[in-house]
Amino acid sequence: MLQFTQTADGSNTIFNSEIGENYHSKHGALQESRHVFLKSGLQHFISIKEASGNPIKEVKILEVGLGTALNFLLTADYCTQNQIKLDYVGIEAFPLNTDLIKQTGYQQYIDSSLWESFQGMYPSCINHKVKINGFCELELAHTELLNFESPQLFDVLYFDAFAAVHQPEMWGETAIAHTISFLKTGGVFVTYAITGNLKRQLKSLNFKVEKVPGAPGKREMLRATRL
Repeated sequence: MLQFTQTADGSNTIFNSEIGENYHSKHGALQESRHVFLKSGLQHFISIKEASGNPIKEVKILEVGLGTALNFLLTADYCTQNQIKLDYVGIEAFPLNTDLIKQTGYQQYIDSSLWESFQGMYPSCINHKVKINGFCELELAHTELLNFESPQLFDVLYFDAFAAVHQPEMWGETAIAHTISFLKTGGVFVTYAITGNLKRQLKSLNFKVEKVPGAPGKREMLRATRL
């Protein structure tokens, strides 16, 4: 059963009673998405490239756990404003229906034309790459993580699965190794969580691992760069 709940920053999330967890942090869905994925993921990747003299004109992002699509919407809004071409693939085994997406209230955080286009195109994105606007393309990969395949590699990987206490299989060695196989050399992996096992595994897979400040309610989060 899915039901809406308001988080501490006033933004909405959805509580999944079958799993026993919210789709976003109860301390602030909007704050978490902006901090963990947009700022610490995409914007960090862009800043590193720009510092090395390679300004970003296009970016490919893979998300594990598309959920309510908040991470996509904020990312698409940022890329549209900054005229960056965005190729975004979100893996989601249980896609939410259009009516639930409409009820999130996320239109207040992004440009209205992007929201309207996304609402109209969302059903067509399932297993198809669809142009949302002049800069952004979205594909919702309706599959379980270990069944996901892609011929392309990605620049940034948003790992936004439910917590390991509820879905331990998503954080196991097999799942993580499969996930990072789609990340380019120099690509950035970000997630809201940080555990000793995850750090050790990523280091063993030739990643530089960082502990960085977490979103409200979490002291730290993990960011890793593929060497």
